[in-house]
Amino acid sequence: MKLTVVVDNNTYIDRYFSGEPGLSFYIEEEGQSILFDVGYSDIFLKNSMKMNIDLKKIDYIAISHGHIDHTWGLSHLINHYSEYTIEGTSYTKPEMIAHPNSFLDKRHNNQNIGSLISKDTLIKHFNLKLSADPIWVTSKLIYLGEIERSNNVENKTPIGKVKMKSGEVDDYLLDDSALVYKSSKGLVIITGCAHSGICNIIEYAKKVCKDNRVADVIGGFHLLSPKKDVIDYTCKYIKDNNIKVMHPCHCTDLKSKIELSNVCDVKEVGVGLVLEYN
Repeated sequence: MKLTVVVDNNTYIDRYFSGEPGLSFYIEEEGQSILFDVGYSDIFLKNSMKMNIDLKKIDYIAISHGHIDHTWGLSHLINHYSEYTIEGTSYTKPEMIAHPNSFLDKRHNNQNIGSLISKDTLIKHFNLKLSADPIWVTSKLIYLGEIERSNNVENKTPIGKVKMKSGEVDDYLLDDSALVYKSSKGLVIITGCAHSGICNIIEYAKKVCKDNRVADVIGGFHLLSPKKDVIDYTCKYIKDNNIKVMHPCHCTDLKSKIELSNVCDVKEVGVGLVLEYN
């Protein structure tokens, strides 16, 4: 598997890509191309072009959850595909994989923090597959679906409200998911924001993939000014599970990265980073 960081908060010196407070990864595996999240704006399009990523040949789009910094790029992608249609340029209509709650109305302090585009509109442009259950994208790459909340430390505070059929309820981000690649050295876990808890995600990945080895974790860890009990629990979990390497980014602050570096090798992440796993 080859993973390229297309969008992140961080950019590298002498690598002339753009960054934003969002996330998007481009993944190549078994001849399939997967776009994991699309960031906040059209930056993922601009960076993709500079990286020679052919968006006409995307097989899958996997959405980690419905928040703005991971989904608002979709409107720009739809415009991009519409231009292909007008120009008579052929392109692959991607299959979009997401949790059923990903495109519900999400609000915080009466501001929209969810997807700009509804499920009904997305169906017109993508082969939409909504699932709370795990989905194998390739023989080694899986979308986890709804993450089991197995500890009593993480994901205890809702972020705004989500509009369900029964009405508005506190949003504990049940739509938050991740991808996992089964490498020869163990699991490579790919997260968006890890609202469900980075330890919960790792634990569920091990359960679903039936492998307790974790080779790497890359993505947002939802550690922005975390409470002491959360960062302490996370560090202990990583140490106890013998996780040697991690690539925390996006919604992981510097202090949390420093704390994590006491128990594992924390690698820098920025737009243009390429990682390969066998």
